[in-house]
Amino acid sequence: MKLAMTLALAAGLAAGPVLAQDAPRRGGTLIYAVNSEPPNYDCQTTTTFVMMQTVGPHYSRLLKFDAERYPEITGDAAQSWSVAPDKLSYTFKLKPGLRFHDGTPLTSADVKATYDRIRKPPEGIVSVRMARYEDIEAIETPDPLTVVFRLKQPDATMLLNFASPWNCLYSAAKLAQDPRFPEKNILGSGPFRFVEHVRGSHWVGARSDTYHEPGKPYLDGFRAQFMSGSAMINALQGGQIMAEFRGISPAERDRLKTALGDRITVTEAPWLCKFDIFFNHRKPPYDDPRVRKALTLAIDRWGGARNLSRVAFVKEVGGPIRPGHPLAIPPAELEKFPGYGRDMAAARAEARALLKEAGQENLKFRMVTRDVPMPYQPVAVFLIDQWRQIGVTVENGPLGVAQQKASYLGGNFEVGLDSNCYDVDEPDPQLALYISHDKSPVNFSLYTDRDLDALYERQKRASSDADQIAAVRAFESRLLGNVMTAPVVWWQRIVAHSSAVRGWRILPSHYLNQELADVWLAN
Repeated sequence: MKLAMTLALAAGLAAGPVLAQDAPRRGGTLIYAVNSEPPNYDCQTTTTFVMMQTVGPHYSRLLKFDAERYPEITGDAAQSWSVAPDKLSYTFKLKPGLRFHDGTPLTSADVKATYDRIRKPPEGIVSVRMARYEDIEAIETPDPLTVVFRLKQPDATMLLNFASPWNCLYSAAKLAQDPRFPEKNILGSGPFRFVEHVRGSHWVGARSDTYHEPGKPYLDGFRAQFMSGSAMINALQGGQIMAEFRGISPAERDRLKTALGDRITVTEAPWLCKFDIFFNHRKPPYDDPRVRKALTLAIDRWGGARNLSRVAFVKEVGGPIRPGHPLAIPPAELEKFPGYGRDMAAARAEARALLKEAGQENLKFRMVTRDVPMPYQPVAVFLIDQWRQIGVTVENGPLGVAQQKASYLGGNFEVGLDSNCYDVDEPDPQLALYISHDKSPVNFSLYTDRDLDALYERQKRASSDADQIAAVRAFESRLLGNVMTAPVVWWQRIVAHSSAVRGWRILPSHYLNQELADVWLAN
């Protein structure tokens, strides 16, 4: 029931129509900007969108979201699939003749090895999405083209999880030789084979002649240029690059439209991304709920979202589930939680009193965030100003993606601002961020809370909408009431590309539709 409701909602999120176009033509190289570099090449251990826009086009997945019929699911490596009546087994038939780019066959053994690594990673490997696959009890391979997933209990989100773009299919043989092989090597079966990665400069892929979709990809190849900010906008306006697929600011959108007219195509959509403030519960004083509550009380989210939306691609105030989703907390209820009220004078007076009570009147810390200008820095500057108003001194600490993630995973920080984005508009992945760190390594607040874990399971297994809503409300109450982690603001996606770029469609997640197999150039 909850899946049908979510899909109905997501269908309303699909962005505007693709430009009317002639039949796709083959040839040409798509040149686009990516504003950072991947920390490594392993889809399963990373969270940054950079992976999908560099590494992503080299790999196949079992299933994928159909960009033209989003949120419908279609086969990628899978030719067909079936679900048992009791929802405890999923059987996939693979397309015959699948091959990795080195010419070796891709079989059910490779699918099994990939998912075994996701759900039960070898020692020393962090699978950041293992919580989404914990219901898988066993994976069977009765023949080279058949793989069967057996579940411990039904999970209504499992089919969506199989379509996750993060589940790059790896070679079982390579994993057997070295479980860390994907970190530094690329061997996929996607539309483009890997050519080169030049640090600080670019990433190149070329058409794979063994790709399993006949006639695709249309492009000869792609080149991702590492650039951001004004340099990227200048390059897009000047024609040195053809697209930036993550998102640009409102001011950048307006500049490009004014300068280029119908030579630039701009589309917008709600974005399955938000900012969270992570408090390191393992480091005093952030283990003190009074301090965490004071820091969230100081933030004028409603006024901040309104003002920030004029300069950055952020827009909606919400809790852990996307605002507007049927299961999201209504604004009237949200305002009852610390940090979501509208009386800022009262909230900041309470914040100062809590800090005094906790002996932290002169609190100072360095906030770790990402060195990506948009939208990290406007939001970071906003937060620093908000905390200044209750006497807290904060240093802005932007880091590269790899350093930032290492700081979070290693617990080497006090407070962090990070984005959390989703490939599925469904409560399970959105709430999974907040369960105990041993179950969800991307919970950078590093706490263990078995009550939250139990509430997460309760909503996941709910047999009715009413039961799920009750469980979600209880989860939100514990998370927001105790300020375990603090959601700040949700994003709005704005994408600009040359009008010569055809076959690409904006979706609510910038992790999706980045394989580039359907993209072609009109001139």
